[in-house]
Amino acid sequence: MSRGIPLALLALTLGAFAIGTTEFVTVGLIPTIAADLRVSLPSAGLLVSLYALGVAIGAPVLTALTGKVPRKTLLVALMALFTAGNLVAWLAPGYGSLIVARVLTGLAHGVFFSIGSIIATSVVPKDKAASAIAIMFTGLTVALVTGVPLGTFIGQHLGWRATFLAVAGLGVVALLGAALFVPKDIARSAPATFAQQLGVLAQPRLLLVYAITALGYGGSFLAFTYLAPILQQLSGLSANAVSGVLLVYGVSVAIGNLWGGRLADRRGPIPALKRIFLGLAAVLLVLTFTLGNPWLVVLTVLAWGAVAFGNVPGLQVYVVKQAQRFAPQAVDVASGLNIAAFNVGIALGASLGGLVVEHLGLRHTPWIGALVVLGAFGLTALAGRLDRREGIGAKAEGIAVAAH
Repeated sequence: MSRGIPLALLALTLGAFAIGTTEFVTVGLIPTIAADLRVSLPSAGLLVSLYALGVAIGAPVLTALTGKVPRKTLLVALMALFTAGNLVAWLAPGYGSLIVARVLTGLAHGVFFSIGSIIATSVVPKDKAASAIAIMFTGLTVALVTGVPLGTFIGQHLGWRATFLAVAGLGVVALLGAALFVPKDIARSAPATFAQQLGVLAQPRLLLVYAITALGYGGSFLAFTYLAPILQQLSGLSANAVSGVLLVYGVSVAIGNLWGGRLADRRGPIPALKRIFLGLAAVLLVLTFTLGNPWLVVLTVLAWGAVAFGNVPGLQVYVVKQAQRFAPQAVDVASGLNIAAFNVGIALGASLGGLVVEHLGLRHTPWIGALVVLGAFGLTALAGRLDRREGIGAKAEGIAVAAH
């Protein structure tokens, strides 16, 4: 490998780290932002919903619109948009401008991961393609483990604006890295047209997978969006302790992802997803009863992290499996739309959580989230029955999974 290849991959990984941090750090800052801008907790929670909505809209629409733009030019432009969005958040004079900043940043997020995988595989030999994608996506995992708790700590001690300024700084470094080290001659694959994307959405079995994804994440984020105020107001933890709990959560997520992937390989996606969704619903239900005890709530959050994102490998394997059956000409589109479904789930879950907080109170978010996750379990069981009726095996041998 030439010296420039690892540096190009490092630039992508840093971009993924910055994007992962800005996506989830708001969860830890909701009480701080709400108090500073004098808005309610549900209003602050909308900052999570609207970011996710920006990702869900931006990923399919902007990926189709920018298909003819050179990949390096597009990557640099996306990091510029990302940096600008975080600078707008830093300078936001009020709640309305902060919303605009979050939507702008979310638009950049979706397309970044869509083209980032292509760029990552183009700067390494073909037999290293999967490893290159994995390296880039470690940026997201590291963001959950370190970026989110550190960003929360900065926001609590220097003000939430300082967190967005710090993330904008990361965006500048990633932008410079992309400009300096990413090759200019990266081949463009044929962009997915709107017609292809609509064709995927016309397949009932793929819509079933997207509904599973949206419900699974919607239920989790219904409560996770309001984790910081739950910990401070109901569990009696200090603002500093919240950063520590988020660190514990991030480490647990990293372990849970590995476990979820192995479970999906060993058991097949449907059996793995059923187990994980049942575990997630159980943890959320338990949280309803442990949130009044500081020690028990930390243990519950640790268990939550282990199952919260463990369904990603199984969901991605399963959506590719179904796309190969029902939309073989648009497998990449189908996989990308599952990421959009993930963010639709976050947006709807955070919004529904806001309504629960407003009308019922914080302590009701976990058990209502558990009910939503049970909906994902029910749809997963239905998908398994349909597969068995059609003679489709539980496992997914030979399927290449695109990481997102």
